[in-house]
Amino acid sequence: MTMPSRLAVFFLSLALVLGPGLLSLVAAGGLPAAGAGGRTPAERARIAAVTRPTADFSGPERYELRPGGAATVFATLNQDSFSHPSANMTFRRELDFKVGNAIFRKFWVSSPSSTTSSDGLGPLFNSRSCQSCHLKDGRGHPPVPGEAAVSLFLRLSVPPQNAADRKALAERRIRFVPEPTYGEQLQTFSVQGLRAEGRMTLSYEPVPVTLADGTVVELHRPRYGIAEPAYGPLHPNLMISPRLAPPMIGVGLLEAIPAEDILAGADPEDADGDGISGRANAVWSDEERRVVLGRFGWKAGQPSIAQQTASAFLGDIGIATPLYPRPAGDCSGRQPDCLEAPSGAESAAFPVEATPEMVEKVDFYSRNLGVPARRDIDDPQVLAGKRVFYRAGCIGCHRPKFVTRRDSIGAEQSFQLIWPYSDLLLHDLGEGLADGRPEGLAGGREWRTPPLWGIGLTERVNGPGHYLHDGRARSLLEAILWHGGEAEAAKQRVVALPAAERAALLAFLKSL
Repeated sequence: MTMPSRLAVFFLSLALVLGPGLLSLVAAGGLPAAGAGGRTPAERARIAAVTRPTADFSGPERYELRPGGAATVFATLNQDSFSHPSANMTFRRELDFKVGNAIFRKFWVSSPSSTTSSDGLGPLFNSRSCQSCHLKDGRGHPPVPGEAAVSLFLRLSVPPQNAADRKALAERRIRFVPEPTYGEQLQTFSVQGLRAEGRMTLSYEPVPVTLADGTVVELHRPRYGIAEPAYGPLHPNLMISPRLAPPMIGVGLLEAIPAEDILAGADPEDADGDGISGRANAVWSDEERRVVLGRFGWKAGQPSIAQQTASAFLGDIGIATPLYPRPAGDCSGRQPDCLEAPSGAESAAFPVEATPEMVEKVDFYSRNLGVPARRDIDDPQVLAGKRVFYRAGCIGCHRPKFVTRRDSIGAEQSFQLIWPYSDLLLHDLGEGLADGRPEGLAGGREWRTPPLWGIGLTERVNGPGHYLHDGRARSLLEAILWHGGEAEAAKQRVVALPAAERAALLAFLKSL
């Protein structure tokens, strides 16, 4: 069967579940008319039925093989498994994807330079390219001893310093107050002639955990610091948070989930008494100039792919974009040499270093990094592990399924049944994972539920596993054992498992 016919069968079979609304999408070959994003009560009922968690673990669910819907990638499993475009993309749009990939991989250089389309790096920065952080479009890794940190960096902030800070935080116009000298994150590299802001220090201490069957798992707790601050003392009330670059796959599909579907899963007061009280983050959109739902980043601090991309260009690489036309990047007023350094901006009237077209292509590329197909979904051990995952209560945060909007930004993401295994909400994960640093409505113990799709291919793409927000967990079992707070009960159920059921649970996770 050819790929087009496979996709046609998938669309038509999904239409039988979701009803005739999808048939208009198939017939049109893409998006229906503008304004068709609304759902009728009957359609909502059908979507609720198809996204309801299963209670039957005797075999795989219908469409479970395709976690990204029709955009799911079927390709040879190798180091490039996270780098393929949405499978339902037209040939014409693949060119935009490839151009976006080239910009995503581009190494920026300092100004002035003869390569004017690539200059503007820094002056202070953490990386010279997007790909350097999102290795092979996957996740980053903590530095090994003697290695400079590239794909793990430190966010910086301080408590509100005055009435203006408190007002801006209350109105959600800012998510946090930057450190007065060093800004929003510690930049560990600089262009020639300037000093980097400092050096991140990292050490670990062992934390042994004994499982019910006597197995001892040794976790390691990270300790972070800042050495050799180059621009004066750090604020005495400085708050720091390590952030590992997350995998890029499926973000366009996450952006296409209706906000009301995410908010429907929130239970901030734990009204149902299940011990899980997911909360939504509310953040300022610099594109829309209003407060909207946050859904990207480790604390759901970014509302869209476009704003996430522009923020990363600015803070990580020091590249000015139309949304953030600041050629000096994250330099503060207390770093005059940084502010006066040469930039790659076209002119004072148009102070951008990545053109609107370049940013648009990177957004398109990011939006269309496809989710790989599931593996071994009918394997008895995987099915047994899925039962353990559900019965342990993991789906209280790792929600299996959503249906995306009809009127999504991209045709590839529109009206798809997807399986991200995330509710995109904030949850208190306990003191063990706390960073003590608020971001928007997210408290110091709260983190957004990370999607699990593709997690079983992490080691194939990125080598040894580095999981959680700072990469401290070297295996999926370690990641589970770090959970606390709202996830404490689920973790204790895993701790109590016999070895065979624990192996089945891990087999299920590796099939995602």
